[in-house]
Amino acid sequence: MAVMLHESSLAEAADRLWEELPGHRVEILNGSIVVTPPPDGAHQETLTWLVEEFARARARQAGLRYLQGVGLWLPTGPDDYAVPDFSVVDADYKDALVEKNCYAPHVFRLVLEVTSSNWTNDTATKVDVYARANIPAYLIADRRHDEVLLYADPTDGKYPDPGTFKRGQSVPVPEAVGVTLDLSVDTLLDGGG
Repeated sequence: MAVMLHESSLAEAADRLWEELPGHRVEILNGSIVVTPPPDGAHQETLTWLVEEFARARARQAGLRYLQGVGLWLPTGPDDYAVPDFSVVDADYKDALVEKNCYAPHVFRLVLEVTSSNWTNDTATKVDVYARANIPAYLIADRRHDEVLLYADPTDGKYPDPGTFKRGQSVPVPEAVGVTLDLSVDTLLDGGG
């Protein structure tokens, strides 16, 4: 999509796109605007299932909240922010509001993306920006490659090589997240239907 930008800043251009494209996700990653179309049903079923799983694991009682589509302010550029599909955050995350409904990275314990048409952003760009934001765990349900990747414990702004999980396996949620939970690869990829 070609967009003529007459706004005075990247942030204003992103705001305008957000207003003009309801249902689309607008993010600024490494100084570039990324627009993602609305997700499909299986994508959304996965997110609903995750809410149920984290509720069963008593995440709220462990001092956590689990949210869909909440903004994450990134340290990679002056206006950079992402909107992960699913996040596990500290219960007091609201105290870490930066701006534009985005919260400081230190309150995020886990972010999860379910790939869609923008899979390269999820499997490359976001690996870099989430590591640089020091997010303890980044989980990718990579529907294009039919696998789940788990990046954890970034050091010096980089994640080590990910754990790769195939169908029939479960992904253990890292201890740093704060709950004990194993997630089905099949359900992460196909939805909770």
